[in-house]
Amino acid sequence: MNWSEIAQNLNRVTGKSFTVNQTRSVSGGCINQGYAISSETDTYFVKLNHASQVAMFEAEALGLQQMLATDTIRVPQPICWGIAGNSCYLVLEWVDLGRGDNSTWEEMGRQLAKMHESPDLSIQGQAGFGWDMNNTIGSTPQINDWTADWAEFFAKHRLEYQFKLANRRGGNFPQQQALLAAVPDLLAHKPQPSLVHGDLWGGNAACTTTGEPVIFDPATYIGDREVDIAMTELFGGFPAAFYRGYNEVFPLEQSYEQRKTLYNLYHILNHYNLFGGSYSSQANRMIAQILGR
Repeated sequence: MNWSEIAQNLNRVTGKSFTVNQTRSVSGGCINQGYAISSETDTYFVKLNHASQVAMFEAEALGLQQMLATDTIRVPQPICWGIAGNSCYLVLEWVDLGRGDNSTWEEMGRQLAKMHESPDLSIQGQAGFGWDMNNTIGSTPQINDWTADWAEFFAKHRLEYQFKLANRRGGNFPQQQALLAAVPDLLAHKPQPSLVHGDLWGGNAACTTTGEPVIFDPATYIGDREVDIAMTELFGGFPAAFYRGYNEVFPLEQSYEQRKTLYNLYHILNHYNLFGGSYSSQANRMIAQILGR
């Protein structure tokens, strides 16, 4: 990797002189490579992928910028992004992560609730649910065409799209059409549009060494806030303190419990499309549970 090109862009954007003196590999998830790059005084986190994926980083940067603009919960500040050689890159502020306690998780819940309550100034003139561009969930395209009705948006751009990919992969979902037909009734609650993280599982939430909550690696869009809460219950769930804090600020409706499995089906279908394996069986069990069959 030619780090000097990235350093030049950093210098241009920040107005500071940055020379890469040290690089080390750090976890970047299963989709991207991650590196810490350092000068004598500063450190940044850099994500790398193939140059063809630059739009993925552009969308991630926009999502982080919009979450930052709500002034509610900390996310890593995007510094610059682009293409260097055969790679695309996204440079983020370096955040030192530590271990949180119950008070940290309770505050994270409060802050996420405030983000969900915040009006998103970037969508003035837009109606309903969607986003300024398509982005990705993992490495899967996530379609964000603006749609006035939430049930229509979720059925078409979340479930139906994932089913289409899964069918191509050989997945068999006998009750697929019955589920899609039931979505208007299952999502008849008319939620307010909220800026959501979109991929809020335990691996994308942490705290700093000073105890400040931080979330990262978003798949941002304007949707029902419940999609974020539902995903926090996947893969082990968040501590009870998180939900306490959230409900203190922006209480969930009791009917959320009836919708969370439907919302998480989207992520299980996506895991099947990314990784295969037993996720198809899990998806079919969830569909049967949702339909009561």
